[in-house]
Amino acid sequence: MPLPNVTHTIALVLMAAGNSQRFISSQQSPIRIKKQWLRIGTKPLWQKVLDDFCRYFDFNEIIITASQEDIFYMQNICTHKVVLGGATRAQSVRNALRHTNSQYVLVSDAARFFVDTEVLGRLLGLLDSKDCNLICAVPYIEVTDTTFYKGSFLERESLKLIQTPQLVQTQALKHALSKLDENHDFSDESSAIDSLGLPITFVKGSKKLEKLTFAQDLTYLESFGAPSTECIYASGFDVHAFEDGKPMVLGGINIESSFGFKAHSDGDVCLHALSDAILGAINAGDIGEWFPDTQEEFKNADSKKLLESIHQYAQSVGYEVVYVDITILAQIPKISPYKHAMKESIAKILGLDISRISIKASTTENLGFLGRKEGLGVNANVTMRPINWQRIH
Repeated sequence: MPLPNVTHTIALVLMAAGNSQRFISSQQSPIRIKKQWLRIGTKPLWQKVLDDFCRYFDFNEIIITASQEDIFYMQNICTHKVVLGGATRAQSVRNALRHTNSQYVLVSDAARFFVDTEVLGRLLGLLDSKDCNLICAVPYIEVTDTTFYKGSFLERESLKLIQTPQLVQTQALKHALSKLDENHDFSDESSAIDSLGLPITFVKGSKKLEKLTFAQDLTYLESFGAPSTECIYASGFDVHAFEDGKPMVLGGINIESSFGFKAHSDGDVCLHALSDAILGAINAGDIGEWFPDTQEEFKNADSKKLLESIHQYAQSVGYEVVYVDITILAQIPKISPYKHAMKESIAKILGLDISRISIKASTTENLGFLGRKEGLGVNANVTMRPINWQRIH
């Protein structure tokens, strides 16, 4: 349906900073993916919701909240404003409002995955005149089942189930949230406005505006189709110089040698290159950005744990590794005796069958710094694909 002409400026605030605790704990799979990162085709759910909103209305500003864990990644792949969320919804909204000068904000949840244009039209239609004095408008659906609360039955005719998106006067919402104790929270924006005694306008909502809360709710997504089966290919490369008197760790195992690698961490060139390949596949930077050698906490760090952390993050944002191909370039040490153990180590970290991990070794025919036995290089290639969320419920 065509949306009304609106004479006020409106910012879209999309809430995507949650940790998906209830969703993850209800999954029947060892894969732990956050609901906002479920892939519809190749897009994460939050991006699909955002694109749908933008398709229907030209917002003055767009602000997306992200968790501390996700903000770097989301800023890297999104052209809109991504801001750090908080420990509560109120804190996240408060942070988002610092970045808008629009007269109104439309606040919605990434987990509210369907954008209903009829509901959107009813909300925005309330702003069709300059004389509008709307404070807050919310969609609702009626309660159809008998409701029992604290020892008595409630009149269901007087009950409303409140949904998002919610349209709120920006200054009123800022004022309501400024009255909150830092650790206090509201379940939604209308309850914050109500705490000031300000009026709430109700519009008819829709049962299409289901919210994804538990893994069992994934059946609601069936109409959007399964994630893409398209594979992504990426590579990572790393080099380290040798250093006498250090233990050599390569491919997650100890190598018998009188020297190791000059590095801030344990110097496992193989796992560093593999980590970079995974990060490259999901467009999430590189290992140096994730674990800077300027930070003492990563001094002598176990590269198996670094790779495990990166792999778990890749899964949490909707990707899985399906194949690994590694080439080790070295004059010394001899790699052949250690290949199988390396494969087992990497397979355990990535949860792959050993048959999906290839490790090859080559020399440079005594050419260059590798040929002079000054160091070792590794090229790692990965094949990844979006996780099929139909497997996790």
